[in-house]
Amino acid sequence: MIALPISLLAGLGQMSAREDQFTGVQVDSRRIVAGDLFVAVGRGSEFVDAALERGAAATLVPDDAFAALARIASAVRDSSDARVVGITGSMGKTSTKDILAALCAPAARTIAAEASFNNEIGVPLTLCRLESDSEVCILELAMRGFGQIAELAAIARPQIGVITNVGPVHLELVESVEGVRRAKSELVAALPADGTAIVPADFEVDRDGLDVVHVGAPDALTEDGRTVVGGVSFNFVAPHQAQNAATALAALDALGLPRPARVDVDFSRWRGDEAELAGGGLLINDAYNANPVSMRAALAYLVQRGVGRRLVAILGDMAELGRTGPAYHREVGEAAAELGIDEMLAVGELARDYLAGGVHGRWVPNVHEALRELEDVVRPGDAVLVKASRAIGLEAVAEALTKVPTA
Repeated sequence: MIALPISLLAGLGQMSAREDQFTGVQVDSRRIVAGDLFVAVGRGSEFVDAALERGAAATLVPDDAFAALARIASAVRDSSDARVVGITGSMGKTSTKDILAALCAPAARTIAAEASFNNEIGVPLTLCRLESDSEVCILELAMRGFGQIAELAAIARPQIGVITNVGPVHLELVESVEGVRRAKSELVAALPADGTAIVPADFEVDRDGLDVVHVGAPDALTEDGRTVVGGVSFNFVAPHQAQNAATALAALDALGLPRPARVDVDFSRWRGDEAELAGGGLLINDAYNANPVSMRAALAYLVQRGVGRRLVAILGDMAELGRTGPAYHREVGEAAAELGIDEMLAVGELARDYLAGGVHGRWVPNVHEALRELEDVVRPGDAVLVKASRAIGLEAVAEALTKVPTA
């Protein structure tokens, strides 16, 4: 990280300093290296001594953790000449970030958000990884309601704003898909006058002075376990990743960087990870998150990858849908039935409504009970999709499946 003076922390809270500057920021004491500042978030105050023992240059127990991280990250941003790309969207933002990072890396010194470091803690932590020679910084901006993207963008100040798509997510707070569109538009509003907005084909941008790039459905060719989009060969075959790749390529072009002929993307975990199961079976572990649109896409991909196999969907609740939750779960169940899913294990209270859509299967209230059902639900040779909102914790089910001997 670009070195910052300890004096920057004045007035932010209780501070202990060994040095007059710091060269990194952590909120997890286990990740501290010499020169880092440890910012105690939540129960982090219990680990101040541990951070100092690991060599922290200073520790801060802030009065307002989010405000403290914002001030520090803003100072780093002020000191960096890197071009900043902010990515948001109802789905695909993490994968698009991963793809764009892989595209940029051969031509520019690139910093990209880890996993889903996309909130008022994760965005500042990513900015605090900028070095004096960093050229590109790729951020993922999350939202739970109105105003959050605007707050994150005020810290990050991106020159390029990417909206992957708009769909029915976070409806508890924004009430409708149109509300989602308004919330995502906060990123476009935050761009500088000469900025670039990369948006879906049907996304209207009501701002003059911006370079607006609309991304439609790409032409994609899949062969030999790879997909070619925009002249670039990628190491995936999932159709929805082709759209993410097209969006990432538009951002790459906006950065003025060359398109490589071939790129291998290291995707964040639990986002379509594939593994072999017993009897020649296949696991698609997409347990990190879910919404109605991504559920349908994942089910269609299960059908594509599972040709010749029995198709099993282990699906948990889709969270934050508000009063529309039951109807959306039922619609996903209907889609599963239409696609020919042979067996479903529905996990969680809302997941009951998958079965109301007509798909064959059974229901359990939680992951603990789901683990008890696996032996009856999954057979050797099956193709299995595991997907739910993050809070359900279905990664435990995926892990249990992979522990069954494959031979």
